[in-house]
Amino acid sequence: MTIAAILPTEAQRAIRDDFPGLTPGWHYLDSAATAQKPQSVIDAIARGYGADYATVHRGVYQRSADMTLAYEAARRRVAGFIGAAHPDEVVFVRGATEGINLVAQSWAAMQLQPGDRILLSQLEHHSNIVPWQIVAAKTGAAIDVVPLTVDHGIDLDAMAAMITPAHKLVALAHVSNVTGAVLDARRAAEIAHRVDAKLLLDGCQAVPRIALDVQALGCDFYVLSAHKLYGPTGIGALWARAGLLAAMPPWQGGGAMIDRVSFAGTTYAPPPGRFEAGTPHIVGAVGFAAAIDYVERIGLSRIHAIETELVREARAALSRVNALRLFGPADAAGIVSFAIEGVHPHDIATILDEGGVAIRAGHHCAQPLMDALGVTATARASFGAYSDASDVAALIDGINRVTRIFG
Repeated sequence: MTIAAILPTEAQRAIRDDFPGLTPGWHYLDSAATAQKPQSVIDAIARGYGADYATVHRGVYQRSADMTLAYEAARRRVAGFIGAAHPDEVVFVRGATEGINLVAQSWAAMQLQPGDRILLSQLEHHSNIVPWQIVAAKTGAAIDVVPLTVDHGIDLDAMAAMITPAHKLVALAHVSNVTGAVLDARRAAEIAHRVDAKLLLDGCQAVPRIALDVQALGCDFYVLSAHKLYGPTGIGALWARAGLLAAMPPWQGGGAMIDRVSFAGTTYAPPPGRFEAGTPHIVGAVGFAAAIDYVERIGLSRIHAIETELVREARAALSRVNALRLFGPADAAGIVSFAIEGVHPHDIATILDEGGVAIRAGHHCAQPLMDALGVTATARASFGAYSDASDVAALIDGINRVTRIFG
C-alpha cells in the first residue's frame, strides 16, 4: 500500500495546510516530542483567551458560567475519546509527567510498604522511572525491571515469569517513545491482575495514533499529554478507575479542591476536583477538546495507517544505508530510531537541519534504554497526521549527505 492509497494527494495536502507551523520546504519529523498545532486548535485557544475568557467554577456571571460549561465539556470530550466510564474519572493535569507523579504520591505512597515491589521495563521514559524511584525510597519498596525482546519491545513473557504477589504496581509505556514498539496492553493487564497488582500505562505516544478504550485495555491508570495530540502544552489527563480515585487523598492543597475549610480541619471535594488544586489551565482544556475534534475528523485509523506506511518506507530505505543500525520493530507506531556507526546523532541532526529536516537526537529521556541498546544516543524520526512521502524522501536525502560527509 502507498500513502496515496490511504489518503489521496489532495486530501493529504489539505491536512498539511491546516498546520501553519509547517512552512514550505521544512520537514518536521519530531512529532513524538511535540506535535504541530492545526489552525482550529490555535483559533480555539485564541477565542478562549479573548472574547470567551473568564475563570471557572467561581463566577455567577454569564461568561464565567459559559467557560465553566466549556471546561467541563472538555473533560467529557477527553473521557469519551479514551473510553472512560464517566467524566469524573478524568483528572486534568499539566501533562503525563504530573499524572504519573500524582499516582505515585497519592496512591503508591499511601499503599506501598517495605517488601512491596514495583515493576517497570527497560524502555520507560524517565517520567515513568524517577517518580517510582522517589516513592520507593520513601516507602521502602523495591523496583524490578522487565527486559526487552529482540526487536526492542517489552518482553511480556519475561514479565509473566518474574511478577510475584509482592508486586503492587506495574507501570509501562503503551508505545515506546524511542522504538515505537506497541505494548500488548490487555495481556500486560492480565499478568498484573493475576497477582492483584495495579497497572499504569503511559499513553503519550499511543493516544495520537491508536484508538483507545481504557476499560477494554484493563488498566487501572492511564496518562496522556495534549501537546502530543496536536493540542496545547501544559495540559494532559490522568484517567483512573473511580474506586481508586475515591480512595486517594489529595496530592496538592489550595483552592477548588476543598469542600469546607476551617482551622479545625478541612474536608475535600470528591474526584476529580480533589486533584485539581488552584485555577486550572482553562484555555488548555478548551484547546485539548479542539485537538480531539480535529483528530477525530481525520480518523485515528487513517492517521495510524499513514504513519505505519511511512515507517515501513523509512525503515526500508534506511536499511540500505551502510553502517546504519535500526532500532525497534518493523511495525513500530510512527517512530523510527537509528544510529550510524562513527557518527554522533547530534551531527546527523545538525546536517539534516541544514537541509530543512527536523529530527530528534539524544537519549530521548530514556537513558536506561540507551544502555540496553548499547548506545549513548540515537537519531529519531517521528511522524504525524500531516506527514507524507516527501518527508521520508527528504530524510533519506539528508542521511545520504551525512554518509558522504563522514564516509
